[in-house]
Amino acid sequence: MFHDRPLVMKSSHWHVQVEVNFIVKGWAHYKMSGHEILFSEGDLALFWGGQPHWMDDASDDLVYAGGHLPLVHFFRLRLPQEVQARLVQGATLVTQATDASDPLNFARWNDYARSGDPLKAALAVDELLLRIERIRFSPYSLFPGDGVPAADGGPDHHTSPIVVRICEFIADNFREDIDSIDIAVAADVHPKYAMTVFKKSTGMTLNDYINLMRLSYAQAQLMRGEESVLTIAMDSGFGSLSAFNKSFRRVAGQSPTDFRRDVRTRPSVSRPPVVSIQRQAV
Repeated sequence: MFHDRPLVMKSSHWHVQVEVNFIVKGWAHYKMSGHEILFSEGDLALFWGGQPHWMDDASDDLVYAGGHLPLVHFFRLRLPQEVQARLVQGATLVTQATDASDPLNFARWNDYARSGDPLKAALAVDELLLRIERIRFSPYSLFPGDGVPAADGGPDHHTSPIVVRICEFIADNFREDIDSIDIAVAADVHPKYAMTVFKKSTGMTLNDYINLMRLSYAQAQLMRGEESVLTIAMDSGFGSLSAFNKSFRRVAGQSPTDFRRDVRTRPSVSRPPVVSIQRQAV
C-alpha cells in the first residue's frame, strides 16, 4: 500500500500485481503497454502491473494512493469476468464515481497497513478489496476500448478456483525448477486443463507467468541489493545468465546491468517503503 507524492519515472517498470491508483490531488499521465492514459483528481484506476508501465508526466502537486494486489487475491474479487480478463490482458479500468470518503479511506488504509498492528493491517486490506468490488455498481470505462461507461449490477462472477490454486502454488515456488506437471498436481487437475484454464483467465501461459514472477523478483533485487547479476539470475529461478538477460531485455528493453545503473542514477526521494500485507483466504 502507498500514499505519497511520486516522482516521474525515468523508464518503464513492471510487477506481478494488479495496481490500484486513486488520485488524491493533481494528475498523472501513464504510458501503458499499447495505450496512454491520463488520471485526474478523483479518478480510481486499476491496471495489470505485469505489463511495462511508465508514469512519464505528472502535476507538481500530485498525490496518489493505492496498493499492489496479487493475482491470487484479485481473482477472488467479485468482479465481472470480462473486467478481470481485460485487465490482466492489458486494459486499464477508470471510474470517476468516487466521493469525499475515498481520500479519507485511502489515507487511513495506508496508516493502518503501516501501523504494525496485524488487525489494523487486515482491516485495511479487507476494506480496500470491498471498495474495489463496489466499482462494478457505478459507471466505469475500460481503455483501450469504446470509452463508453459501463456498470454491472448482476450476479457475482468468480474466476475458477483452479486459477487461484495455480497462482498460490507459483507464488510459493517460482524460484524453483517447476513445470506444468508440478502446477497441475498442486491444483489437482490434468496439466493440459491447467494450461487451458489459466490461459483463458489471464491471457498468459503458465510459462509466461512463471517467467514474469521471476523477472519481477529479479527487478526488485537489482534495485535494492548488491549481489552480482549472475547471483540474482540464479536466485530468481533462471537456469542461466543468458536466459535471464534475454528475458529481462525482452520485457524491460534493456539489460539487467543497464537497468540497475539507470535506477541508481535517479534523483533520490523521501518515500516510505511499500508494505506487503497477506490476506487470509476465505
